[in-house]
Amino acid sequence: MTAEYDVAVIGLGAMGSAALAFLSARGVKTIGIDAYFPAHALSSSHGDSRLIRLGYFEDPSYVPLLRRAYQNWRALEARLRSDILTITGVLQIGAPDSKIVTGTRASCAMHGLAHEVLDKAETARRFPAFQLDSDDIAVLDPQGGYLRPEAAVMGYIKLAAEDGAVLHFGERVSAIEPDDGGVTILSAAGRYRARKVIVATGSWIAELAPTLKAHAVPIRQVVAWYQPRDGFATEPHRMPCFLRDEGSDGSYFGFPAIGGDGVKVGRHAHFREPIDPNQPNPVVNDADTALLDGFIAKRVPAAAGLRVNAVTCRYTMLPSEDFLLDFLPGNSNVVVASPCSGHGFKFTSVVGEILADLALDGGTALPTDAFTFAAMDRFIESRKAA
Repeated sequence: MTAEYDVAVIGLGAMGSAALAFLSARGVKTIGIDAYFPAHALSSSHGDSRLIRLGYFEDPSYVPLLRRAYQNWRALEARLRSDILTITGVLQIGAPDSKIVTGTRASCAMHGLAHEVLDKAETARRFPAFQLDSDDIAVLDPQGGYLRPEAAVMGYIKLAAEDGAVLHFGERVSAIEPDDGGVTILSAAGRYRARKVIVATGSWIAELAPTLKAHAVPIRQVVAWYQPRDGFATEPHRMPCFLRDEGSDGSYFGFPAIGGDGVKVGRHAHFREPIDPNQPNPVVNDADTALLDGFIAKRVPAAAGLRVNAVTCRYTMLPSEDFLLDFLPGNSNVVVASPCSGHGFKFTSVVGEILADLALDGGTALPTDAFTFAAMDRFIESRKAA
C-alpha cells in the first residue's frame, strides 16, 4: 500500500528541515526523507557557526528577507527555549571602493540600517584583533552575529516531529514521478504519494531536478580553526564576526573564539573546485592550509596561533550565486529549493516559510522574484551576451 501525504520534503538539511517544520505547524500531513542523518558531514549545514548580517553587500533586495529571517529565528528560539542566534556585530572590511564595503553601505543607505564606518585607527582601538591597510575602512553592522547550524537543523526537525511530521532518515530517494494529481516518490525502502513535493537535497539537487545539471555545481569549501595568540582580543565582546574583501584574491569570513577550537576562518568558495557529491569530501591539503594560515597571519594576527582543525564541506553554486526557490518548470507539484551558493544558511528561517507558502498556496507574499528559474535563465543569457 502506498502511503499518502499532503507534502513530502526530500532532503532535511537547513532548508528542508525548516520547510518541514513550517508545513507541519500549519497542520498538513507531511513526510520528510533524507539519505543520511541531520547535519551530517556531507551536508552544507554543519561546522558550528554561520554568519548572519543585516547590511547585505550582495544586493539590497535581500534585506527585507533578512528582516523576516531575524523574526523567524527568534520565534524558533522561543519555541525551543534555546539559543540559535547570537549578536556580536559583523565587521565588513576592505578598501573604500571594494565590493563588500560599497555594497554594505548601499544596503544600509537604502534600508536605513544602523551602521558605523571606522577607519584603521578606530578599528584598531575598538577591535584590536584586526590588521587593516592604511586606506582600508570597516563597516560595522551592529545587528550581525552568528547562528548555530546544527542546533537550528535539529531544532526544526524536533518541532516538525512534535507537530506530526513523519521522518525517514537513512533513506535515499531514487526518483520522483510527477503527474497531474501529485507526485510519486520512489526509494529502495518504499513508495510514497504526495500532492506536493519539495526537493531540497543540496549538492545532490540535480539528481531529482535534472534541468539543473549544467547549472548547480557542487564545490569544495574549506574552513580552519586557530587557537588565538591573544585570547582577550579574540573573545566575542572584543572581536565581532567579520568579512574581509581582498579584491582579486576573493573574500574571507571569520568568527571570534566562540568554541573550544578557537577562531574560525575561510575564503568564500575557496578554490572553486567542483566535486562529485556522491564521493567523500576531498581531504584538506597543504594548499588549503597555506591559504588560510597566510590570511589569518596577515589580517587577524591576534588569532594566528596554532591551527587546531580544518575541514572540508560543500557549497552548491548557481551561475548568478543567488538562490533558487521555484516550481520545477512545467510542473506545479514540485518545488525546487536551493542551491544557495554559499550564503544561504542565514536565510533558512525565512526560506522554510517561503517553501511552505509555495507548496500550500502556490505562491508567497515574500519577495522571491530574483530566485526563480526565469531569473536564472535571464542571468545566463545576459552573461552569454556580455
